[in-house]
Amino acid sequence: MHTEQYDLAVVGAGIVGLAHALAAARRGLRVVIMDRDSRANGASIRNFGFVTVTGQQAGECWQRARRSRDVWAEIADPAGIGVTHHGLAVAARYDESLAVLEAFLKTKMGEGCALLTPAEARERVPGLTGDVRAVLWSPHELRVESRDAIPQLAGWLEDEYDVTILRDTLVRDIALPDIDTTSGPVQAEAIVVCPGEDFQTLFPGRIASYGLTRCKLHMMRIRPRAERELGTAVMSDLGLIRYLGYAELPEAAALKARLQRERVDALAAGVHLIAVQSADGSLVVGDSHHYGTTPDPFDDADVDRLILDEFDNVLDLGPYDVTDRWTGVYPSSPERLMLVDRPGDRMRIVIVTSGTGASTAFGIAEEVIGDMLGA
Repeated sequence: MHTEQYDLAVVGAGIVGLAHALAAARRGLRVVIMDRDSRANGASIRNFGFVTVTGQQAGECWQRARRSRDVWAEIADPAGIGVTHHGLAVAARYDESLAVLEAFLKTKMGEGCALLTPAEARERVPGLTGDVRAVLWSPHELRVESRDAIPQLAGWLEDEYDVTILRDTLVRDIALPDIDTTSGPVQAEAIVVCPGEDFQTLFPGRIASYGLTRCKLHMMRIRPRAERELGTAVMSDLGLIRYLGYAELPEAAALKARLQRERVDALAAGVHLIAVQSADGSLVVGDSHHYGTTPDPFDDADVDRLILDEFDNVLDLGPYDVTDRWTGVYPSSPERLMLVDRPGDRMRIVIVTSGTGASTAFGIAEEVIGDMLGA
């Protein structure tokens, strides 16, 4: 029976929950995390591990991404988390893309970035194809191996900050300071619920009021048959109409119109390209976006082909093999990138309703903990 008194309880051991535990533990608070699974299994380990700053929506999201990137950089070494590479190259193949990138560079978010010629870009990313006409280079990003980084972060919180993590533990009811769980009673002065795409177990009515749905995405790991160095994360034109830091610029309208004429299949499947490299030389490549209350569990090979076609449009790393395929599911909303709900003075529900969890969770958590427990 776990009846110790904690300052903060966190429901959910994904990146959002772990970020809140870190923010509280850094204040010297005693923290317990409860998670229904025996190990990390959800969206937090099924992604690129790519901490994206450039391209995030202007304002709060971009600022949170900058702060989260800084936190990742601070904790990576002490937590034993490897940073596999830095930076981002956005490869442009269309005239309309160049206009978007030139406009982006004039914004505050473009500080530190540069528009490279193909020759300059290939010094950083040797595998770019001849179709690439220019590259937006950003130094602001970093990439971790998420399937390793999330367990490493959890272990470090236990070792460094004496955070208690209760696995295989479902939280059934909350009436602070009492928390009813399948592992017995827990007591805490405050609680943050980070349910991910579980909309039903806790506060279903409050969560339902936000009209959330789910997004399923396709991911793959590929292995070039010859050793090739990618050097940095790579994105393509398709990302310029999905990432709001670009897509909300007036110049993006012309690019979107062209892509709707010429790339209708890719847009219908929500395809855009992110390619990142792991320490063993393999690449994680994706992704797609399909929305629904209950996404189907089946992978469509045609969607994977669309992703790989876009990869081949901008990168030539020689022959490669697809060694793994998987899907991820995360909460989604057309109206917001994240939400913080207040069931009580010392209770918060925090859900990242977009694919920005790894990129913004640390920034979000510092704001939530500061607001709830006092800045």
